[in-house]
Amino acid sequence: MTIPFLEPSPATATQVFSRDNPPVLTVNPGDAVRVRSLDAWGHLERQTVPGEDKPQLFAERKGHCLTGPIAVSGAQPGGVLAITFVSITPDPWGFTNAGRKDDAFTRLLDVDGGVPQWLLWDIDVNQGTATNQLGQIVSLNPFLGVVGVPPNRPGDFTTTPPRADGGGNIDCKELTAGSTLFLPVTVLGALLSIGDGHAAQGDGEVGGTAIECGMTTELVLDVVEDAPLRTIHAITPTARITFGFNADLNLATAEALKAMLTWMQQLYGMERTLALALASTVVDLRITQIANETWGVHAVLRHDAVHGVTTV
Repeated sequence: MTIPFLEPSPATATQVFSRDNPPVLTVNPGDAVRVRSLDAWGHLERQTVPGEDKPQLFAERKGHCLTGPIAVSGAQPGGVLAITFVSITPDPWGFTNAGRKDDAFTRLLDVDGGVPQWLLWDIDVNQGTATNQLGQIVSLNPFLGVVGVPPNRPGDFTTTPPRADGGGNIDCKELTAGSTLFLPVTVLGALLSIGDGHAAQGDGEVGGTAIECGMTTELVLDVVEDAPLRTIHAITPTARITFGFNADLNLATAEALKAMLTWMQQLYGMERTLALALASTVVDLRITQIANETWGVHAVLRHDAVHGVTTV
């Protein structure tokens, strides 16, 4: 069977989440699809010198350049969309910049805000490395920063902050090939859009960008009835993950941990306070990102963290 392949173009790309955007492709539950996305800015050409102005897919940049939306037949509000990342392959080049904003946080870092500095990267997929113009080499860990569906409300919604009702700019470096992300379905057909490829990123995305690059991703899209949670969560090759998003770090943390406690109750048949006690010994809380007008926090429970019990 031929797997559909979506290429980015003005007809197949978007810069906003909107329930009114018509799907550019419709698939059945369980179908695979290959999707190419440009970098978050939609660059059509690589920079040859740091900060060089290059053509972008959209003349006026409003948000992340995403490919989609993709509709999944039978997906309805109240259901859960399972997105399995079969393979994630970066383009041969990317960039990172920092210092674009002059804000209170940047000033805390003693950084010259408003004076951007750039790293340009040559990406070698075969070697699994990226090398910048300073000769520094980092290991690849490719994933998509933005994977989301639109809110079930009228209007266009910015792609910048992640949302509990649709995901989006989650920026979680754990969501590599072999992972499955579960998103609550918000609108008929789900209307999934993806992009913002990252060849590598640290937890936090502290400078505001990762190694931003184009990406070719093979996905399997499914609608599941028996998801363990109705909130955003993921199963990776190494762990179970829950998420929290809020402008208040305390609330984002509580959101991620609350979901993880519910999952642990199901896994281990535990009363909730006992699950919290166990979580205190085995669950890692990580700052997903600080760059997107809202805190992202993810709670991580490794598959091998607890022994001596049978999980459900």
